[in-house]
Amino acid sequence: MPVERLENGHWPHPARLPLAAGWRGHCTAPGHDGQLPSQKVLEASCNLGYASDCSWAPLDRVCDAVRFSVTAPANTKQSNPTADNFPVRVLRLHFVREKDHLPVDHGELEFDLSQAQWLRRHDDPRVQKMAECFLDSYLKKKA
Repeated sequence: MPVERLENGHWPHPARLPLAAGWRGHCTAPGHDGQLPSQKVLEASCNLGYASDCSWAPLDRVCDAVRFSVTAPANTKQSNPTADNFPVRVLRLHFVREKDHLPVDHGELEFDLSQAQWLRRHDDPRVQKMAECFLDSYLKKKA
């Protein structure tokens, strides 16, 4: 469960990480809930997905990784029938949960930039927290 940005991680391309940056946090695996993974585990497993070498990862799990993308960049204009151009107000975040390198499920979340609130959230609090971290990274890059 990501909690704070990990500024001193060692990845060749941190922007390519699933959450668009490195994060530290606590484990949610059964038997290890709330424990803090080491820096090495954060870098080799937690921030990458597919943590097959992590002894804490449960064998029976819904997914191995979650990927996100944004379909409405914050710095573009959209058109509607009543106005020629207006700033994007709602970002759509697409997610894909993967298991064994194949999609398990996918969906769309929505965030209202003007209200700074989620319009459509994920039911799993872990995926929702990852979406929030991804959005934070995305907005910092676009600022």
